[in-house]
This record gives sequence, C-alpha cells and structure tokens, in this order.
Amino acid sequence: MIEAKRDGGISDVADTTRMVRVWDPVVRSFHWGLVAAFAVAWLAADEVQPLHEAAGYAVAALLVLRLIWGFVGSHHARFAQFMRGPAATLVYLGDMLRGRERRHLGHNPAGAAMIVALMVTLSGTALSGWLLEQSIEEARAVTVVGEHGGREVRGDKALKEVHETLANLALVLVALHAGGVALTSWRHRENLPRAMVTGRKRAPGANDMT
Repeated sequence: MIEAKRDGGISDVADTTRMVRVWDPVVRSFHWGLVAAFAVAWLAADEVQPLHEAAGYAVAALLVLRLIWGFVGSHHARFAQFMRGPAATLVYLGDMLRGRERRHLGHNPAGAAMIVALMVTLSGTALSGWLLEQSIEEARAVTVVGEHGGREVRGDKALKEVHETLANLALVLVALHAGGVALTSWRHRENLPRAMVTGRKRAPGANDMT
C-alpha cells in the first residue's frame, strides 16, 4: 500500500499488490508490432527497399486492424472508452503541468490524443509511400535519358517529400509518446511498458479513472 496525493496523480490509497487485466492480446500485439514495423521501415529506408516496402505494408495492415478493434474490441481498446475532446485533453495537460493529473486505468486524454496523431500520421506515411511506389513503377515503364546518357527512373519528387516529412513527423511523435510514457510511469509509480507486455496494471484506487 502507498499513500497518495490528495490533489490527484495517485489515488488516495493505492493497492500496489492487486493487478487487473487492462490490455487485451490484440492491443498488445498491435502496439509492439507497430513499433517493430515502423523501426524496420525507418532503418531500411533507402537501404533495402523491398524490406522497407514490406514493413510499410505491415504498418498499414496493423493500422486497419487497430481501427476495426477500436470499435469491436475489449472495453479499454475501444475508442469510445478513451477518446476525449480538445477541452478535456487541455485540462488534463494543465493538470500534468501542475502535477495533479488523475491516473487512468486505460489511456489518459493525452495518450488518446497521441494515438490519434500517430494513427493519422502513420496512415498518411503508408499511403504516400504506396503512391510513391506506384509512381516509381510507372516511371520505370517510361524511363528517360539522363544528363550523362544513362537511364534514370524519376518518381514524384513532391510525393517523396510528403512521404519523408510524414515519416519524420511520426518519429517526433514516437519520441514524444515515449517521453509521456516515461513521465506517467514515474508519476503514477507503475511500469507502463511492462503493462503493455503483460496486459495487467495496478488495480484502480478511489481517485483513479477507470
């Protein structure tokens, strides 16, 4: 048992020994699968193009799975359970700055906003990557002679810039997400990465959001 802050953060009296199931296998598989697929896609970019493309397709497939599961999955997996409007998210961020945010058994409002931002950004990255691949395939069919007599394939430069910009934005969001997870783990005294492996978190206290 640990005593908690009265103004929020940790619940009034939190039982650190009792654990409850929060994240189902689909949510956990999606999370770590997306981490792996994005890492492979990033590291293989411009180096091993077939692997980069395969990882991109994996990212797209995982996003589709999570979108579906967000409507038909378990309680804490559903968008309706954790999605909040901009006002609620700003209030939560303000509470974080003052060190009095309430613990959420599922995703907190800031985490929910990050999920949306990551899903939108990664969807745009995957779509622009697919469109770029189609553009390059079409260009291969009608190659042009380069300045030095060689043959070069020209893709859509603007599309490539969009793809790279979205990928870079996704990397920034991932870093912010990791920082937020580390901060929340410290503030509420629980290992959130481990919870996403085991699916279990500390049972909610009187002041926690379930």
